[in-house]
Amino acid sequence: MKPALLEVMRMNRICRMVLATCLGSFILVIFYFQSMLHPVMRRNPFGVDICCRKGSRSPLQELYNPTQLELSSTAVLHQTRRDQVTDTCRANSAVSRKRRVLTPNDLKHLVVDEDHELIYCYVPKVACTNWKRLMMVLTGRGKYSDPMEIPASEAHVSANLKTLNQYSIPEINHRLKSYMKFLFVREPFERLVSAYRNKFTQKYNTSFHKRYGTKIIKRQRKNATQEALRKGDDVKFEEFVAYLIDPHTQREEPFNEHWQTVYSLCHPCHIHYDLVGKYETLEEDSNYVLQLAGVGSYLKFPTYAKSTRTTDEMTTEFFQNISSEHQTQLLALS
Repeated sequence: MKPALLEVMRMNRICRMVLATCLGSFILVIFYFQSMLHPVMRRNPFGVDICCRKGSRSPLQELYNPTQLELSSTAVLHQTRRDQVTDTCRANSAVSRKRRVLTPNDLKHLVVDEDHELIYCYVPKVACTNWKRLMMVLTGRGKYSDPMEIPASEAHVSANLKTLNQYSIPEINHRLKSYMKFLFVREPFERLVSAYRNKFTQKYNTSFHKRYGTKIIKRQRKNATQEALRKGDDVKFEEFVAYLIDPHTQREEPFNEHWQTVYSLCHPCHIHYDLVGKYETLEEDSNYVLQLAGVGSYLKFPTYAKSTRTTDEMTTEFFQNISSEHQTQLLALS
């Protein structure tokens, strides 16, 4: 009996060593770094500090340690996107050698869902209205069931959602380390055209006309009429672009969030995002997030035909009169 027992114990040690080696290799492949309010820290997605909901697995566990042994094509796709972000950030860091520490103000776009351990960084003009509706359903604890029954105006009321900057520093660090973080991105020129069309061509957006339109016309239009200077409701796209690339603009004040860059809103080189969704595959990527959160069986990303949506054809048309030099300057801002 004793030799047999010793053999069993020896095999158990070997199995544990193999498992530890495989796990360590996998963690090294998944390059993690994030900066909070202190220097950049690496984290282990399988660490004991991941707080699981009772009787269920956390989204991070489902993402990085899925129930099925073989990764799905969707999981592989998102791993590729994470690697691309990491490589790009590493390359830019090597070139610029700049590093900054995030402040609570940098975290005001990160919406927190405590119940499902999610953090969503919203980017205006990248389906953020519908995703805010979804987050209200997820965090409402039964108050909401159908996201499309929530008016858009209510979805944008800041008090309806809790953002990461409202927590203490230890609480922020814990959530950045333990919750699944995701954002959605869009082709930058298309997003810019979408913002222009929504904020400067719609008559009901008088607040934007007064706040930004009058300033843009005054600075960019020669021989502007008094009515245009007073109303600011007929800004041309070329004037809008000239306003954005004018160095004086950002020295004067930060960009409005509707044309602020994703980098400045979500800080993807300081915060490690576990999922990066794309506007072009919005429905598939969104439902994958919901699936990982364990709600995919009863909650889907709301879809509906929107004839006014900005398309790539529209974007091409808007940019046909924008010089290549100005396009390059815009890209530098993106």
